[in-house]
Amino acid sequence: MPYKVMIVDDEKWNRDMVRTLVEWDRHGLELAGEAEDGDGALNAIRETGSQIVITDMRMPGMDGVRLMERIHETYPDIKTIVVSGYDDFHYLKHAIRYRAVDYLLKPIDPKELNAILSKCVSDLASASVQERELPLEMSLALSTCKQLLQRHFNELNRGGISHALEQVRKELNVRGITQPSRLERVVLELQVALKETMNANMLSEEPLPPIGRNDTVTSETAIRFVEEQYLRVLDMLAASRKFKNKLNLEEIKQYAERHFAENITLEQMAKVFYVSKEYLSKAFKQEYGLNLTDYILRQRMEKAKEWLLDEGLSIKAVAEMAGYEDVAYFYRVFKKHYGVAPGEMRKKSLVEKTD
Repeated sequence: MPYKVMIVDDEKWNRDMVRTLVEWDRHGLELAGEAEDGDGALNAIRETGSQIVITDMRMPGMDGVRLMERIHETYPDIKTIVVSGYDDFHYLKHAIRYRAVDYLLKPIDPKELNAILSKCVSDLASASVQERELPLEMSLALSTCKQLLQRHFNELNRGGISHALEQVRKELNVRGITQPSRLERVVLELQVALKETMNANMLSEEPLPPIGRNDTVTSETAIRFVEEQYLRVLDMLAASRKFKNKLNLEEIKQYAERHFAENITLEQMAKVFYVSKEYLSKAFKQEYGLNLTDYILRQRMEKAKEWLLDEGLSIKAVAEMAGYEDVAYFYRVFKKHYGVAPGEMRKKSLVEKTD
């Protein structure tokens, strides 16, 4: 029996594009249906028994984040593939949280889409949900590692990347995780994190090769496979920055706009762009009229204000997406910046919207 695929996007031409690019017969797939938003998708999934969902992130009504949350809760064995534009970068954290198989950037690469669908079919055919799921302790360790990898990558810290991945290898051994399907899951999650970082740094969008199903794969070979990819991409980033003739303030500004939700400091950015922090601070303020740290804060606050308009996002989620793990601290910073608390801002915006 063919595996059933649901396509979810509020734009008809995007749905048409996905439908055209999928090699249905090759993968043994059939189109179960299409939906314009998450509500319609959930109803269609329930009626058709879809096993793969290809969804956009930004849609009216129930968006991709809430759809993935509901799928994760109700249909944990469904394979979800996210399709996203650059503006959706911060929503991709949710894609990882709700265990999307992968995400694609628009315009969609047909080869990448079909490679991911091939992996979905392989997983559905050969592994149970229990085999693919990672123990909670391993998932937490992996989440911590991905945060460290992102920071080390942006600081061009090769040693830090190797050390973080070595900790993952040790954790896999301690937990006795040897099943090929689980090791593949670890590799995939680390690759998704690497692709996020590549996109944020405007590096090549070439697809990362999958490790492939191999009964002889070990924690050592899996982590070495990932490490080679991270260090190769790191060399690409270092080369693109090291040989610039002069400081490009517009690039600094764009970097801050892409990484504002991370714990970046003036010292880290100076190191990334091979200049002193004093020179960077002075040049940025002369060009844009405010300190770099103030500019990053402004980016966080503007995005937080925008996300508060989405009633489907809790204030805690907004705080996390804006880079604040401490919600109480987010409240204080937001109120100092705008003069009102986040909850008051949300109520005021919704009232103005209905008037």
